[in-house]
Amino acid sequence: MIHIVKEYERVVIFRLGRLNGVKGPGLFFTTPFLDRTEKIDMRTVTIDVPKQDIITKDNVTITVDAIVYYKVIDPEMAITEVEDYKYATAMLAQTTLRDVLGQMELDEVLTQREKVNTDLQRLLDRDTDPWGIRVTSVTIRDVSLPDSMLRAIAKQAEAEREKRSRIILAEGEHISATKMRDAAALYDEIPVAIRLRELQTLSEIAREKNMIVVTNTTDTGDMIAMANATAARKQNR
Repeated sequence: MIHIVKEYERVVIFRLGRLNGVKGPGLFFTTPFLDRTEKIDMRTVTIDVPKQDIITKDNVTITVDAIVYYKVIDPEMAITEVEDYKYATAMLAQTTLRDVLGQMELDEVLTQREKVNTDLQRLLDRDTDPWGIRVTSVTIRDVSLPDSMLRAIAKQAEAEREKRSRIILAEGEHISATKMRDAAALYDEIPVAIRLRELQTLSEIAREKNMIVVTNTTDTGDMIAMANATAARKQNR
């Protein structure tokens, strides 16, 4: 019997029930009634792992689905070591997904997606190696949470934002109080400074309201005298 095998295919041959080697790609012949053949696709195969309900380590129920990429690297082992390598790989992917995520807390599942993918790929590749299969990649596609958990996460995020807002406000109050303390110490050291500040404030109000401010000349004279005395005291120091 004539067989033509494509570049990405291999054919495992059994003669009278015994393994008789692998053929392909190209043209080859088998003996009718004596030889039985099994064709294997050597290309990368995609498994769409259906959604799995998983209970995490912190007792949160999540729904997860994933995609697994694998390829046959040893056609003989894929046929002789497991009854149906496609079905077996798909079932193993589901159980491994549940086992790995069941040992993790929800925060780890949500924040360490790359690590989860790597762990799944490593475990699946190890377990399928005796079947002549190499798992090249595993990707968690979606993680769904119950509505109650989504509301709890939203409340937690809101609480964190409020906490940060209060911290920023407290830091601002602390800086403001420190500046006011320094200003009070300066006014206490130079009494005329507070009077100058009053005049500056009056000037700003007058400019905004288009007003004329009249000050007590006696106070102004006293203020100048105090300023001169303060300057003299500093020079004596």
